Amino acid sequence: MIDAEKIYQKLKDEKVKKAVEVQSFVRYKMKEFLHHRGFVEIPPVIISPITDPLRHSTYDAHIDYYGHRYSLTKSMIFHKQLSLIPFEKIFIFSPNIRLEPEERRATGRHLAEFTQLDLEVRDATREDIMDLVEDMLIEIIRESKDKFKLDVDVPSKPFPQVTFKEAYEKYESDFEVSLSREMETPFWIIDMPLSHREFYDREYKDGVLRDMDLVYPLGFGEAASGGEREYQYERIVDRIKRGGYDLKSFELYLEFAKKGLPPSAGIGIGIERLTRYLCKLDSVEHATLFPKVIGEPGI
Repeated sequence: MIDAEKIYQKLKDEKVKKAVEVQSFVRYKMKEFLHHRGFVEIPPVIISPITDPLRHSTYDAHIDYYGHRYSLTKSMIFHKQLSLIPFEKIFIFSPNIRLEPEERRATGRHLAEFTQLDLEVRDATREDIMDLVEDMLIEIIRESKDKFKLDVDVPSKPFPQVTFKEAYEKYESDFEVSLSREMETPFWIIDMPLSHREFYDREYKDGVLRDMDLVYPLGFGEAASGGEREYQYERIVDRIKRGGYDLKSFELYLEFAKKGLPPSAGIGIGIERLTRYLCKLDSVEHATLFPKVIGEPGI
């Protein structure tokens, strides 16, 4: 049962009000930053016959409409690649639906519904995207800090980089949480193994991918995820098979890949997570007016 009184009190919470104001400013600055660099904003896709399979388990969210099966968008990764057929650089404020298992609620970083700034650039490398994101975040953090008097440090370039292998050897499977608590500036984890990511991130040496995660310091955890993309039909087919998927599940995507996809790189940056970091909130649920908290009813 939905607790209307709890929602009403949340709407009157000054902490939430400020967070939403900060987030509104962040969205404005992101659009301004990317428009000045030649990006085209495209509309989000909410339902589609193809969406991100993800490497971790989520409940399947789909609808049947006039005999057609549509998934609710987990991410626009495939649509980003297709958008680079007409455009060189694109971005979207993409609503994502990920019906996570209840144990993820305790992280303070997960919602069942959230928004990503998704961007993708034709013929770009991983390093191109990392450089772009560092410039954008430094500018946004600095201007948000000044405008809203936030207690957040402005980082400097380049952000530190740690390979997955280095992090895992030091901290084992808990490496992201441990490193986030240890670091005092945003940092990158690069070169994930194939087993930890999806088939669309490009493998550049045996079992190692040209991808990256951005992680916030002070225990705030993962901020963004991205990489270079597989774009050649034969390589995509091989990666799907090696990932243990049925090729028929990606039949439509493979039709486009056969016609030709451009090489690209991109990233998705969680808007609520960035707001949480800027405002030093204990949970992303305080970064939005109508959160879909895992395991709770909402509006």
